[in-house]
Amino acid sequence: MEQDQAIKVFESLASGLRLDVYRLLMRAGPEGLVAGDIASALNVPPTNLSFHLKALTQSGLISVTPEGRYQRYRANLALMQAMVDYLTAECCAGHPEQCADLRGERVCAPASATTESI
Repeated sequence: MEQDQAIKVFESLASGLRLDVYRLLMRAGPEGLVAGDIASALNVPPTNLSFHLKALTQSGLISVTPEGRYQRYRANLALMQAMVDYLTAECCAGHPEQCADLRGERVCAPASATTESI
């Protein structure tokens, strides 16, 4: 992943609503959700949601597939994995294998550091 693409992804997720949409689509898995279901789940007016869905689609974070009169949205899991890989490539002074379990013990951070302090 190039830095320009990473910046585009981060900019796209810089909105709280877009982050909520992406996380919702991650939970939905490969089946994805239609726009109306996303709007209902997040209690967002469809006109407001369409603006955010367009931004997420343009960044590549989600894909859209027409299904009759509906649009089905899916999270781009490969792009998010590429983003995680990009962010961790320099982990632990260039030894990313030490960061293999990113959900487990933080091998690079002091024991007292937590994600809440970030």
